[in-house]
Amino acid sequence: MNDASPIVRKGRKFDQVLEGARVVFMADGFEGASVDDIAKQAEVSKATLYSYFPDKRLLFMEVANQECARQSQAAIDTIDMAARPRDVLGQAGRHFLRFITSQFGQQVFRICVAESDRFPEIGRAFYQSGPARMRAEMAGYFTEAMARDELHIDDVALAADQFGELCKADIWPRLMFGVIDIVSEADIDRVVDGAVDTFLARYGV
Repeated sequence: MNDASPIVRKGRKFDQVLEGARVVFMADGFEGASVDDIAKQAEVSKATLYSYFPDKRLLFMEVANQECARQSQAAIDTIDMAARPRDVLGQAGRHFLRFITSQFGQQVFRICVAESDRFPEIGRAFYQSGPARMRAEMAGYFTEAMARDELHIDDVALAADQFGELCKADIWPRLMFGVIDIVSEADIDRVVDGAVDTFLARYGV
């Protein structure tokens, strides 16, 4: 695809194109996905696909935005926000870390960084679709937990960011720099449990 301006138009087959792209991207990744395969999966012509998304990166990021929003909503729906902080933090941390260390999550991050100068709105849209929502939900939970005298936090937004960074410790930088290429459930448990312990040592009551 060419480097046309990142204009995405909506239309009758927009959702159809997105669903076809989601299937192909999730199976083959960004680099492995071809426009032909996406058009075939979506049951549209290449001309129709190009009319909606003139750049494959834009199509990938639109899929990524929807997937990130879906992941965020799934976390919100499945985590019992009335539970004790250790339980809520453990569930939220595992959900977050599994997503960002997945092949799809890694590709989203790399494309956001690679395209930040040319298409800054790509990164902004992705941030709003998922990370910002989870940040707000965690900040809201912290406020409720403080009302129950379970946490003591002066800046709930900062604390939400701090917890996210704690969950990335060790695994995320090594994954991004190619030191490791596989993250096990044991790795995720180790990092998230450590993040929860550290967070509660600072903010727990």
